[in-house]
Order: sequence, then structure tokens, then C-alpha cells
Amino acid sequence: MPADTLNQLLERASGFPETGLRFLDRRERESWASWYEIHRRAAAAGGSLRALGVGAGERVALIYPTGLDFFHAFFGILLAGAVPVPLYPPARFGRRDEYHNRTAAMLRAAGARLVLTSRHLERLLAETIAAARPDLGCRVLDGLPACEDGGEVAVEPSDLALVQFSSGTTVDPKPVALSHRAVLSQIQALNSFWPDDDHSGVSWLPLYHDMGLIGCVFPALERPGTLTLIGPEVFASRPAVWLRALSRYRATISVAPNFAYGLCADRIRDEELDGVDLGEWRIALNGAEPVAPSVLRAFQRRFARWGFRPQALTPVYGLSEATLAVTFSSIEDDFRGERFDREALAREGLARLANGNPEAGVELVSVGRPVPGTEIRITGEDGETLPPQRVGRVLARGPSIMDGYLGRPDLTAAALRDGWLDTGDLGFVHDGELFLTSRRKDVVILRGRNYLPAEIEQAVEDLDGAGKGAAVAVSWLPEGAPGERLMLFVELERGTPSDAAEGLPSACSRAVLAAIGLLPDEVVVVDPGTLPRTSSGKLRRRETLRRHLAGELREEGSAPKGPQHPAQGFNPVLRKGHG
Repeated sequence: MPADTLNQLLERASGFPETGLRFLDRRERESWASWYEIHRRAAAAGGSLRALGVGAGERVALIYPTGLDFFHAFFGILLAGAVPVPLYPPARFGRRDEYHNRTAAMLRAAGARLVLTSRHLERLLAETIAAARPDLGCRVLDGLPACEDGGEVAVEPSDLALVQFSSGTTVDPKPVALSHRAVLSQIQALNSFWPDDDHSGVSWLPLYHDMGLIGCVFPALERPGTLTLIGPEVFASRPAVWLRALSRYRATISVAPNFAYGLCADRIRDEELDGVDLGEWRIALNGAEPVAPSVLRAFQRRFARWGFRPQALTPVYGLSEATLAVTFSSIEDDFRGERFDREALAREGLARLANGNPEAGVELVSVGRPVPGTEIRITGEDGETLPPQRVGRVLARGPSIMDGYLGRPDLTAAALRDGWLDTGDLGFVHDGELFLTSRRKDVVILRGRNYLPAEIEQAVEDLDGAGKGAAVAVSWLPEGAPGERLMLFVELERGTPSDAAEGLPSACSRAVLAAIGLLPDEVVVVDPGTLPRTSSGKLRRRETLRRHLAGELREEGSAPKGPQHPAQGFNPVLRKGHG
């Protein structure tokens, strides 16, 4: 009998005690828990939550690192009839004040009555809890009241399954309300791409992120199967652990954002892959941020000798408001990159192939066709549907679309119309496949022409000293200036010699000029890890500019400055280059 809710999925999976979750720690030591054990512990937690006073439909936030406690808490909340709200732990940010302010704002936006966390994080969250003031405070699982009754509260497919926050790339994160029905339809669509049963997965993605939780954990729960989990902090410090785990467990599916593939190609040493065989890795999904063809090719070349199949790389597209996936590329073929005429894109919003002059083209990667049950269309600013090859707003419709933004009918009305979700992205359809150009609010506008920020950023990613996937291009109109200026912010790669750092601004300017024909008005080099990112790791372009103008962005080798007056925003300072 098919399941209609996440609660039913867990109950069904508990009947397969040989399946569950495997965890790898920093030393790559494994621990394992079956879905049966997770269900048993979650039921006890659910009873304790009800004894504490958590009611059906009420929201409970959970802030955990990757580990078994997250799942006991997450499913315990569901079995209590409440709604989990996964949030990121404070270890993700060095800027502690920003973390407290943003997390407290999310707790208030979600209307969370309680926060569950680990004993290690409880003290670190004190300032957040004091600012948000949830009714039932902050608790750890073993600090909940004991409860003899482990019975579960029945839920309906139309009930809320969870609240996940949009990434906040261009704006503050918004609470996305997802029903059990929406989540189940997404899980079934994902599993339809690999219908046979001999699949297993590995993930290092954070559990508070839709790709980690909905894209990796829930499909394993629905099959049911076994999933190997690695903490994101482990991957960030030792990316080879990811590839070793794929080889060790003969995993067939894994997913990561574009930057992760670049990080692996750049930082993993040959000796770290001794004995590794990636031949079983059949589906390497790439999503959550713009897909760079140069990164895909670098990964293919780098790991071919360890058996990696180039056809495994599969660009995809999705967003929180659609539960997760909107489009998928073919899982059987090599990724598709096409060169489109740069002038036609910039001046006319027309995607014309640059067949005769590849140098005048910009290469974009197809993110495929809609997943089962989902439709997309491209519209102009007037709402009229545009024909193929025309750049416009990307809209999506299907059973996985959110109910709306929790408690924000104004934002919901702006995003959802007649069942169609305005994704906020720009793109076009070519040969039936979706190509994305940019977020609508991130478009770089110079002298009346639209440029893709990702193309500008990718022009510098292979330069010595530039951090991989760590550049931001924005346009800005200073007060009294005759026109928009192009600013490029680049993180310095760790360990870069001082002479390479000195020459990086000029090298960036030359690379952008050669690739696109634009000369940046200013290149700002900043310390590693300085550029602001969303909870899922995507760069926040407008927030980068805001911090720069406010003097809050730490430039390489310098102390933070005071706020800049707009008219003085382009004066020469340390480590800046000008066109």
C-alpha cells in the first residue's frame, strides 16, 4: 500500500531492518542505525514532545549537526503531529552576531514554539533563544519529560510536513510551507529516475538544506534503502572523504552543488585516492547553484583514471518553493553545453546559437526537462508566454509546489498565481530543455545591456590565487555617476603567495576583458571565507555589495574600514584594481 505521509514512510521502512543510515565521522569510522531503530526512538521523542505541551500542527525548530539525534528529533516532531523546521547550526558562521540575528528572525517567522538541539550547541544558542523567545524554550532530547505513551498522532496528506527556508540569495530567507502531499510527490518523482533497486547513496550535504534532506534522505526512506552520511564540515576540510566513501560502499548516487566538484578537482591529491574506484557512481547530480561547464569538464578529466564515467554528471535545477527538483538532465548521456551569441542575449534577450563564431558565444549548460508531473513556461514581464529561445521569467507548476510562505500571504500572492510559481530565475527553452541565465535580481546591467554574472565570475575562476567558485560580479550606480559600474569581488585562495595576491586584480581584469569584452571598474580581493553566503553555501551578490559599501567586508590584508560615502566608493585602496 503506498504511503501518503512521511510518518507512513518511516513506519513502512521500519519493517526493513537491514536498511537505514550509516554515519562516517572525521576519521571515517562508521556507525549505523536502522530505520526500525530510528522509528522506535522517534516515537519515544514524539510522546515526550506531547507531554511537554507541543500540539498538532505547531512548529518545532531543530538545530543539529549531521548525526542520529537530528533524525530522532525530526521524526519525533512528525510523530507528535507537529511540524519540524530544520535550521543550520552556529558552526557554519564565523560572524556570530549575524548568525544569532538571522536565526532568531527565522524562528519568529516560523512561529516555532520550541527549539531542539544537541547539548553541545545548547549553550551557543543562548543569545538566539533570548532574542526569539520561543514559548517552550530550547531543549535537548534527553531533557524532555518522560512519557509512557509512545503512540503517534495521525496526520493527513494535506497537513504541513515541514517548513524549510528559502536560501535567501537575493533577499532574506522566507519560510516555505510544504505539505506531506508535496513532499511525497517530490520523493516519488526523484525515485522514478532510478526505478531498479540496486542503488545506494552517499551525501555530505547539510540536513537543514532541501538537497540534503529531501533529495538524499527521503528517497532512501521511500525505497527503502541505506544512505551514507558525512558531515559537511568533514567534506569542506577533506573533500577526498566523499569520493572514498563512494568507492568504499559502491554507491551509485550522490549530489552536490557546482562548487563541490570544483573543490574536488582542485584540492584532492592523487595519494588520497589510493585504491579508490568510482566506476559504480552512475548518477552525480549537480544543482543548487549555477552549473559551470569548465568545472564539469575539469572533474571529468581529473577523476577519469579512477573510473569516473563522464556521463554520470547530471545538471539539475530546483528550489525550496518547489520542494526541490524542477528539471533533470538525462542520467544516461553526457551533460549538454551550448554556446549562445553573447550580443543577442545581451541586447535582445534572444538565445541564438553562436555556430559561426564560438569566441563570440557564452556557453550555458542545460538543466534538462521537467521532472514527472511538473510543467515549466517562460514569460515576459507582462506575463505572456514567450516562444523558445527567448529569455524570460521561469515559472513552474506541479504537485510539489509549496502551499505558500508561512504567515506571509503577501509574499505568497506575489510568488504563486493560478498554481504557477514564479521562481525568480531567468532562462529560456532550447530544444525542449531549460537553460538558466541568472537570478532576476542579480542581472548585471551596464550601458543598457544585460550580462550574466556567472559568466563574469567564471572568467576568473582558473586564475592562480583566485578561490574556486568564490567570485561575485555586481553592477552599481554610485550617486552622481553617469552610469552603472561593474564591480568584481574575488576571494583569495588559501596559501596564495603575496606576489600572486598583488597581481590578482590586474589578472582578473584581463581575464574578464578577454572572455566577455568588459573591463571591470573595480576588482576587490578579499580574504578566504569573507564573501557572504546563504545557509546552503550560495554566494549573496547584493549582500556582498551592501557590506562593501558599509565598510563591513574585510579586504585581503587589511582591517575592516568604516562606511564609504557612495561618491567615494571607488577610491583606490589596498588590493584593488581598476579598469
